[in-house]
Amino acid sequence: MIYIGIDTGVTTGFAVWDPTLQVFLEVTSMKIHTAMFRVLSLKKEYGEQNINVLVEDARLRKFFKGENTSAKSQGAGSVKRDAKVWEDFLKDYNIPCELINPMRNTTKTTKEYFKSITKWSKITNEHSRDAGMLVFGMKENLISKMKRTKKNTYDK
Repeated sequence: MIYIGIDTGVTTGFAVWDPTLQVFLEVTSMKIHTAMFRVLSLKKEYGEQNINVLVEDARLRKFFKGENTSAKSQGAGSVKRDAKVWEDFLKDYNIPCELINPMRNTTKTTKEYFKSITKWSKITNEHSRDAGMLVFGMKENLISKMKRTKKNTYDK
């Protein structure tokens, strides 16, 4: 059983977490289509009942704080589109997912902090660390509970 974290954007953050071993199997970044092929590969390897994808969904963010708020809002448009693309893709391929409000995730961690809490020593970037933080520390029983309740955010 695995969790897959997706940080949407021009560079897609991608992380795979094993809740049984409590370790990352993968923390990287790639183009969106490559990430989608990777999800399909993991679905085939683990089976659709043994994966759950958590996608950071900028559509759930209601406001921006700080400097350059209008620039951030404009940049968020493409990220919002990517979240919709991911939602449609996961639904079409019957892959369980949860769409996560960016405000619920710890983002923009430094490589030093990420390494200290996760013990992942390979190279990361901001996007891969954000994807990793979506799934870091998840427990296997949460996946089972989500499967039993069919809590796919696209089941509306």
